[in-house]
Amino acid sequence: MMRIENAVTSILIAFLCSVCQAQPNIVILFADDAGYMDFGFTGTDDLKTPRIDQLASEGIICTQGYVTASVCSPSRAGLLTGRYQQRFGHEANLRGKDVGLPLSERTLADRLGELGYTSCAIGKWHLGGNEEQHPLSRGFDEFHGFLAGSRTYFSKAKKDTIDQQSLMHNREIVPEDDNRYLTDWMAEEANAFIKSHTESPFFLYVAFNAVHTPMQAPTELLEEFPDIENQRRQKLAGMTLSLDIAVGSILDTLKTQGLDKDTIVFFLNDNGGATINASNNGVLRGMKGSKWEGGIRVPYVIRWTDNLEPSRYDNPISSLDIAATTLTLAGDTDESMRDLDGIDLLPFITRKNKEAPHDVLCWRRGPAGAVRQGDWKLICVDDQPPLLFNLKEDISETKNLAEEQTEKVTQLLALYDVWESEMVDPLWVASKVWTDRQIAKHKMDVIGREAERKLP
Repeated sequence: MMRIENAVTSILIAFLCSVCQAQPNIVILFADDAGYMDFGFTGTDDLKTPRIDQLASEGIICTQGYVTASVCSPSRAGLLTGRYQQRFGHEANLRGKDVGLPLSERTLADRLGELGYTSCAIGKWHLGGNEEQHPLSRGFDEFHGFLAGSRTYFSKAKKDTIDQQSLMHNREIVPEDDNRYLTDWMAEEANAFIKSHTESPFFLYVAFNAVHTPMQAPTELLEEFPDIENQRRQKLAGMTLSLDIAVGSILDTLKTQGLDKDTIVFFLNDNGGATINASNNGVLRGMKGSKWEGGIRVPYVIRWTDNLEPSRYDNPISSLDIAATTLTLAGDTDESMRDLDGIDLLPFITRKNKEAPHDVLCWRRGPAGAVRQGDWKLICVDDQPPLLFNLKEDISETKNLAEEQTEKVTQLLALYDVWESEMVDPLWVASKVWTDRQIAKHKMDVIGREAERKLP
């Protein structure tokens, strides 16, 4: 009997060890407010992003990658839960000190922790500033960053003031005496975490605040762009190059630690380029805050060395899919993931499944919503006629086909209504000025980037 028990124990240990070895590390590199065309692999001709471009060349470039919101906090809520944030009322940017990601929600870190992962969040949190909303209370084992939605890139002017912009190691405030550039600091913390977790699976979430305002870049990086005359654009170039250097540093650390083949890396942006940071969304209409493609379609790369062949993937995917994909790789069960809205992307991006991953994708924030099915996209805004576009033929959303394609409008509105019936009312709402701008920026007569920049 003892021999049987020992044999069973040995088999169980061997199985658990094999599971541990099969679980890849997970790294999400999350940029902030970058323009769709502000990277080499998406077409920039004045910024420098060699390391991010290298990442793209080694991975799968997802040309129709979407986030769930066109502003910072709800986009993060969707990413880190794998669920439409409208399901739990986190629809708008945080308003007030006592709001944040609802405690009813489990984060990706929560779920991965149950599967044996150690999780670390670095950088911008923007999901609540209370103790119960702190990253260490939401499944992460380590936190090196700040709780607010933005802050200076250099040391704070009032260094002794403790607030949500203060830098933290876990729950301890970090002294700001060295004036170190924040993007560099984040890379250093990420590299230190990687080096101290080489023997067991980890989840590293690096939420850069670059290139969110304020526009601040190291002098030596500004000098790399003498030909950019627009000073704000020049600062953006320096900030983007700093982001690129940081990404490269993290990727180098994975390689030197022998972990690059055991780590799946996601690089994406939280929303479209902002109206106030001189970013460039290229041919995409709209910017941060809108349901136009320029607000919700983002640069999106997936790399898993020796496991995913470098390529392009042209079907629509979502930031929601990162949770389902990584949890599947980590060994989670279908039953446990039933509440997720994302899907496991691997069968699709490896072409084992040739269907489109999503039949329908939806968005909503306040008075403006959108739905996409296939090549068709509908934008619906309170008290305005619907806007209908065929993205395959009109990626810049210049020709509203709603009057010509009334049946398609009806069909998409019905799909949107079904989706919306499953969502809840927002737990907080944006102030009137932001609501009014949501309505104004979705009018067909707002044409051109300069007009869009007047409606933050």
